[in-house]
Amino acid sequence: MKRDRIYSQAQNYNDILEWLKTCFPSPFSDPIMDSYFVHTVSHFLDHVDSLKGVAPILGVEEKPQLGQNASAKAGEQTRSESVLDPGSAMDFPEQGSSVEHVTELLAGYLKGMNIWAHPNSQINVIPPSSIPSITAFIAAAIYNPNIIWDEYSALFAQAEIEAISMLSHLVGYDPGKSGGVFTFGGTGTIFYGCKVGLEKALEGRGSVEGIKEDVKIVASQSSHYSHLNVASWLGIGTRNLVLIPTNQQSEISLTDLEEYLRRAFEEGTRVAAILATMGTTDAFGIDDLGSIVRLRDRLTVEYELANPPHIHADSVIGWVWSVFRDYDFSENPLGFRPRTLRALLESVQRISSLAKADSFGVDFHKTGYAPYVSSAFVVSDRKDLALLSREPEKMPYLYQFGRYHPGIYTLESSRSGAGALAALANMRLLGKQGYRTLIGHVVEMAELLRQRLEEHRFIRVINEGNNGPVTLFRVYLDQMEAREVFSREMSDPGYREILLQHNEFNREIFQEIHQKSIRGEGVLLSWTDAFLCANYPYGPPIASLKSFIMSPWTDEKAVDTVVREVVEARASLKEKMGL
Repeated sequence: MKRDRIYSQAQNYNDILEWLKTCFPSPFSDPIMDSYFVHTVSHFLDHVDSLKGVAPILGVEEKPQLGQNASAKAGEQTRSESVLDPGSAMDFPEQGSSVEHVTELLAGYLKGMNIWAHPNSQINVIPPSSIPSITAFIAAAIYNPNIIWDEYSALFAQAEIEAISMLSHLVGYDPGKSGGVFTFGGTGTIFYGCKVGLEKALEGRGSVEGIKEDVKIVASQSSHYSHLNVASWLGIGTRNLVLIPTNQQSEISLTDLEEYLRRAFEEGTRVAAILATMGTTDAFGIDDLGSIVRLRDRLTVEYELANPPHIHADSVIGWVWSVFRDYDFSENPLGFRPRTLRALLESVQRISSLAKADSFGVDFHKTGYAPYVSSAFVVSDRKDLALLSREPEKMPYLYQFGRYHPGIYTLESSRSGAGALAALANMRLLGKQGYRTLIGHVVEMAELLRQRLEEHRFIRVINEGNNGPVTLFRVYLDQMEAREVFSREMSDPGYREILLQHNEFNREIFQEIHQKSIRGEGVLLSWTDAFLCANYPYGPPIASLKSFIMSPWTDEKAVDTVVREVVEARASLKEKMGL
């Protein structure tokens, strides 16, 4: 309370300034202030710890008052809708408050937050963060490095260089030739890849002269929607985004890709970039990158292309499977089950081609177990980064010293060192063996879940050809064989209305499980409106429940919980329907 009185009784600028200094970490070694800083952080963590319970949601015991307007689309009401109001007004405060009061206030903002490490949290590709990666963010928060320049970031800049080098070595790039930067997310990595491709297609004129003709970006129909943002924000335009059909495993059709590329090259259309997806968000589909590169190279020779398309691998999820490139699958020293071993091997056979891409993206805040945002864009030839450069003389107050000046070619003028240091921390902490264990475990639990689901004839796993930690499945009302029903949904136009009814039935099952989970009584699953579309002209989308296992705490008990709750929700709905 004494600190509050000092502030409230302060009458002039100097008194207030002296109080404000106590709100910041001391720039000097000061045992009292250093202890106060540690105590404050510890006090915050105590408050957060008090919000933990058995549920995968912080503070769920408060039983949030949910609004009345359930989503018409998914039938779900989130735990935050009662407080989130974009139109609500709050005045900027005239007087400040104490560190202690604000610390308690901040802890309150964690109420309703998912606990990603919880074994029953299976929502999406969001991992818990390791302690060293959290420490890296704390270090960056305290000392505020900006890695546009080593003068502003000291050895945080070195961390970025080392992290990019490690990633290059991991996938098979030449670290002496490759380069890269940490950026603002997976969208940022695609943005950089497409920008490099755009400058190659326009022979370096795009940044100065602008885009004066249509230029295409090619991706698959299953690729991440961020390609829409990239096409729009780069000025290419979303109408110039070409989406190639995919198969049931969410892999790009090489036949359709070749057909489009031939047509484009014959017409003289510029194709700036081809995006190969190495692990889709919905189903962990992996494109055949090696075949895509060989196709590009073959057509480059055939059509005598001066500027062939840049191939960027959107591997923000799948990159980490590269740790298995040199794993001895025959000896299997980590002792994975045969089903898991097969899934890992099939994925690695595709991921191992990453070194063939001109560039690739990495999200450590996905499968790298680091905090948001920790994303890296890596190019096989660092000379490509020069295509993005600006003249240093246009930035007269920068770059008088030092040897590392990435701000000359980065989109961002402000780039935190947190992501790079967190990535480096986790690579040092885990190494290949640690990542193999984490990834092997979540794949093993996903494979076990698929096996348990498949034991019920009314449940169909619909991404069975995918081998990652995500499982998509549909539940059916009747006692028909689920495999047979799904096959008819996919291929029989006469089954269209029944398909749509099954979509709604599965949505209701998801809603039942979701409502239970936000009361702290169950598992947190996810939902997708359109995993794929029925395989006939104008076939409707097929919706699905989704489990995305990322926690090292998810075990067989958690897997059994998923299956039990799905079965119980189905039985409950049948009872409500009088069946």
